[in-house]
Amino acid sequence: MLGGNVALALGPWFVRLADSGPVSAGFWRMTLALPLLLFLMLHQREQAHGYGRRDWLLVVGAGVIFALDLASWHIGIGQTRLGNAALFGNSGSILLMVGGLLALRRKPRATEVAAVCLAMLGAALLLGRSMDIDRQTLVGDLFCITAGLLYVGYILLVRNIRGRIGPWSLLFWSSLAGAPVMLAVAISMGEPVWPSVWWPLIGLMLACQIVGQGLLIWSLNRFSALIIGLVLLTQPAISVLAGWISFGEMLDPVDAIGMVLVAAALVVARARQA
Repeated sequence: MLGGNVALALGPWFVRLADSGPVSAGFWRMTLALPLLLFLMLHQREQAHGYGRRDWLLVVGAGVIFALDLASWHIGIGQTRLGNAALFGNSGSILLMVGGLLALRRKPRATEVAAVCLAMLGAALLLGRSMDIDRQTLVGDLFCITAGLLYVGYILLVRNIRGRIGPWSLLFWSSLAGAPVMLAVAISMGEPVWPSVWWPLIGLMLACQIVGQGLLIWSLNRFSALIIGLVLLTQPAISVLAGWISFGEMLDPVDAIGMVLVAAALVVARARQA
């Protein structure tokens, strides 16, 4: 679990180092992973027959939504601080908690209300600090928040098919559907697609699409949601460290307080998803 979160936390760092465009980096993340995902799918004997038309539509829809999520997040990574990108990119957990409460049609518990309030206060502090730095940083934060919203749509689609389609099959087919979307967005934005240096893209693919996702898939059923939420906090911490070491990104006390508030809300949200 810890290894998967560490690997995922390095994703923004690799995106920032890539000399292709940020959305193009997401395209290569998906495309370079396809041979490995295909091997893992076949090795686990996850067959594609037996899927209905609705299942395939959900898989394709999940791939498209995930591609748009990655595109928005990667644009945000290029414009805001790595710690902010990691926190806001995971904000979908809080939205899923709120959606779950609405679906249950019950009065929210005190801890759930506290989580939403903490998230809103922490986000307000971080967005305010970004506005103080410059407009581009604020825009980057908003792109990362949009990515969190899109990730909610991806999770909701995946939940409808996760019991019928194996995890590697889901990753392979959704990546195959999402890669052309990423490429189209990158070209429409006028980004350079073909890199001159490949190692950041290979590192991004291995860290996020294979190692990070693979270790999380393997370990999710072995821990409670509270432990998952706590370990999740390693992602923004590592991203902050990477941003400080590589790019000189500094945090002041207001940033730290905002991150702690949002992180606490994420822990509560993950615990409520048990």
